[in-house]
Amino acid sequence: MEGVPEQFIDERDSARFRHLAQLPGVELYHAHISRYAFEPHTHEAFGIGAIESGAERFRYRGTQHVAPTNAIVTMNPDEIHTGEAVGEEGWRYRMVYLDPDLLEQVTGVRHWWFRDVTRLDALRARQISGHIYALWHTDDPLAQQGVLLDLIDTFRPLAQHAPQRPEGAHRFERVREYLHDNYMRSLTLDDLASVASLSPYHFQRQFKAHFHVTPHQMLMAIRLWRAKHFLTQGMPAADVAALTGLTDQSHLTRAFTLRYGITPVRYQKQVARR
Repeated sequence: MEGVPEQFIDERDSARFRHLAQLPGVELYHAHISRYAFEPHTHEAFGIGAIESGAERFRYRGTQHVAPTNAIVTMNPDEIHTGEAVGEEGWRYRMVYLDPDLLEQVTGVRHWWFRDVTRLDALRARQISGHIYALWHTDDPLAQQGVLLDLIDTFRPLAQHAPQRPEGAHRFERVREYLHDNYMRSLTLDDLASVASLSPYHFQRQFKAHFHVTPHQMLMAIRLWRAKHFLTQGMPAADVAALTGLTDQSHLTRAFTLRYGITPVRYQKQVARR
């Protein structure tokens, strides 16, 4: 695309997004990554997908995981994770990101939760990949709805109800909610520690033990997820940077590319509503 900067340094890396006008709350993603390493980032949606070739290494909930060919990947909303190739050949994969409200609306089931982030299941992985491919390549609303239901039926046996949160977790959930409500502001460790009623020293240690990332990493992940939403609405990148608490458009471009492997401008061209 003329005027759009390259999103990867290595030409073997590529990523594409697509939104469906008739199915708000659905984001499709297809990528082949060889050299790129994704910075910690999050999706405020359920992420379900399959590794079509190669293998991915990533950190999720404080643990390193490897997802090889024919692995299914299932991530819960707001869980920060990384991503990089295991070998020189990289990995090719397809993902669908489903808004929790959409999933509840379509199925009538609340409190979805995936306990395991990866599992080897070649048949189901191929089915999930095929459904995501079909969603990408059809524009008929009725067909899209039917494929979405087939996709949900395919991964539904892998899900369960949300687990009970450990005692004391509520104070850190308050902090996460505070970050979501105040991501556009310049925040300090003292601000966040006061929400949890802890000293800054104890807060930093306990926050990282609970979420497996630092407060700043979570704040940046939330800011960049919000940036995706504003870009989808067609908002200029400079305005998005200002609304999400980033220094300027250059800061947005660097941070967005590190986490999603694509520049804000290119992402917007792929998904912006027309």
